[in-house]
Amino acid sequence: MMSSARSTLIFTAALFAGLAVSPLAQAAACGNGSAGFDAWKEAFAKEARAAGHSQPAIDALMDTHYNHPTIGADRGQHSFQLSLDEFLAKRGGSIIASKGRSYKQRLAPLFDNIEARYGVPPGPLLAIWGMETGFGSVHGNQHALSAIATLAYDCRRTEYFTDQLNAFLTLIDHGRVDPGARGSMHGEIGQTQFLPKNILEYGVGGNLEASSAALMSTANFLKAHGWRAGAGYQPGEPNFAAIQAWNAAQVYEKAIALIGNKIDRSE
Repeated sequence: MMSSARSTLIFTAALFAGLAVSPLAQAAACGNGSAGFDAWKEAFAKEARAAGHSQPAIDALMDTHYNHPTIGADRGQHSFQLSLDEFLAKRGGSIIASKGRSYKQRLAPLFDNIEARYGVPPGPLLAIWGMETGFGSVHGNQHALSAIATLAYDCRRTEYFTDQLNAFLTLIDHGRVDPGARGSMHGEIGQTQFLPKNILEYGVGGNLEASSAALMSTANFLKAHGWRAGAGYQPGEPNFAAIQAWNAAQVYEKAIALIGNKIDRSE
């Protein structure tokens, strides 16, 4: 006859084995194609509801779709592999600098206020604004929540975009973002292209589709990442690290520093 202690050990092992393959343990598993997205969405919605997200946020999540263009864009960011000169030519660096100098003059009171408050001069803000949306002319037309949900489901960067998805749901909870908001391929929103978590942490001044709010929020982001008023922001200088925090692509960082410098040094 099996001893009582051994029976207990076997039962406990079986119990944990059962838990290891239970639906809850496998909830919201990532995938590499559209086939599992709906099942993932159902599982994630249960988790989101348990975490306290509102019904409007859950409903918005359930209305998302697997966004094939987002996956295509995520796999094809070839411009970040270009040399600095090639990248500037492809992104229109000289045009951004020229238009940036014009906006610096036209919006001088706004930039004076931003620099007084955050210590960030116009140049890098205008370089980012021009690089991200062509000064508000190209915002992207993807369903932003679907883009974020797709990337949270995709196995490539699940953890990072799961944080972004939870942040998006929180923004919906608080009425800060329209569930149907349109954005770029990775779900960025606004004139300087903020991801949801950055909106939660650094968004100021209201709707980021307004240039003033977007520029203030961008300056707030840079300040929060160590920007020091009056310090340089070229590679190797103190404020370059804040630009690196904005975008991890080295060629992008160098382009922003270069274009920003051309704008700030203009009369």
